[in-house]
Amino acid sequence: MKKSTMAVAVLLIAAGIAGAAWWQISQGSNLPAGISRSNGRIEAERISVATKLAGRVAEVLVAEGDWVEKGQLIAKMDTADLEAELRQAQASVLQAQQQKLQAEALLRQRQSELTTARAEFNRVEKLADSGFNSQAKLDAQRTVLESAEAALAAAEAGIPLAEATIAAAEAGVAGVQSLIDDSHLKAPRAGRVQYLLEHVGEVVAAGSSVVTLTDLSDMYMTIFLPSRDVGRLAIGAEARIILDAIPDYVIPAKVTFVASTAQFTPKSVETSDERDQLMFRVKLTIAPELLADYQDRARGGVPGVGYVLVDENMAWPPELAVRLPQ
Repeated sequence: MKKSTMAVAVLLIAAGIAGAAWWQISQGSNLPAGISRSNGRIEAERISVATKLAGRVAEVLVAEGDWVEKGQLIAKMDTADLEAELRQAQASVLQAQQQKLQAEALLRQRQSELTTARAEFNRVEKLADSGFNSQAKLDAQRTVLESAEAALAAAEAGIPLAEATIAAAEAGVAGVQSLIDDSHLKAPRAGRVQYLLEHVGEVVAAGSSVVTLTDLSDMYMTIFLPSRDVGRLAIGAEARIILDAIPDYVIPAKVTFVASTAQFTPKSVETSDERDQLMFRVKLTIAPELLADYQDRARGGVPGVGYVLVDENMAWPPELAVRLPQ
């Protein structure tokens, strides 16, 4: 019985290997001339959420694997020192506002003094013209009037100065508040938490990444194609992706990048004749709206095969028709 069971298992394994080999061979050998293929891996855009200032991590609000939305709070840095600076800056604003009130009160006082000095000068001038006041008295009153006018001009200049002081103090408040806001680390885009690089209580340098996100709305496969195919390939051309983990499904994609210069073929390209020539890097991007429907299943790093239409007049064969999980 044991020998029989082992023989059956060996036959099943051999059949599986043969089936996989046949699938790989058939995918490469039976392609029409207007379709090119190459192997690659699904990649997702990585986003590092970093702190702008050096400081201590006060709170981490997510865990690895969590899904976060754009703008969601991810972590907080210790802002005790910044909050003290903010209170000081706010006090400076209040002080500047009080200085403006004092400047406005002084202006009103100088205006009243000028009105009085002008009226007194007019009275003395009329009396001097009638011979009841001396010229000396008139000159003295003229000096009082000119002094009042100068005092008013100085008081008027104090208003813009007070307003400028307020503006500078408010700018200081805004600057400190901006630093506090930057200490609240938020997700710049929706995605899944890939790594927690820092933890509560740790002191980090300016620019240090605290959390790494994977943007599952920006997933693509990079493949390498020979010049004979790239010469006919256009940006926006249709593409298909078949992943090794789910070979029954065919994922639609678009060509969104074609390298302008050739490079040495990476070792990941399978066939020896392809490795003997220079290749062009091509990027196959999956539509974000399609990824939104399968974000719980999307994974980066999964290997597979990418297919592109290098001849726009070609139609996809039935085996490369779009098939997606339901």
